[in-house]
Amino acid sequence: MAMGGLYYEEFAVGMRFEHVLRRTVTESDNLLFSALTHNPAALHLDEEYMKGTEFGSRIVNSCFTLSLMVGVSVADTTLGTTIANLGWDEVRFPRPVYPGDTLRTETVVHEMRESRSRPDAGIVIFVHRCFNQRGEEVANCRRTALMKRRAHA
Repeated sequence: MAMGGLYYEEFAVGMRFEHVLRRTVTESDNLLFSALTHNPAALHLDEEYMKGTEFGSRIVNSCFTLSLMVGVSVADTTLGTTIANLGWDEVRFPRPVYPGDTLRTETVVHEMRESRSRPDAGIVIFVHRCFNQRGEEVANCRRTALMKRRAHA
């Protein structure tokens, strides 16, 4: 199986990835994600209601934004080399995402340590950041991943 991701030993604290893949978020993305996750919030679905709010129109479901931000990072960092995601921490959405926004993602390796219970693995903490087409940060999080070690692949 071809691996796009890196093994634990190939990462270094401070390593930075500016992911090439960018994505314009559509109204369909927002509608389908909200429907699939049973989220009926007016801020995602009701344009008329949202005209009277501080946002002025529907905003994209933040869970979609989080998933897209992390998903875009996978090909460059963890594709085929992740054993498991252990958690997402400090998830923040400093600005809303609107349908039509084009998003890009950056990832930095924040911390690393060998697994105490699994000699075949190491733990990597990534910081993901997502920006819209104006360079405004719209999302960020810390993701902890249990990564395969090359010696045990």
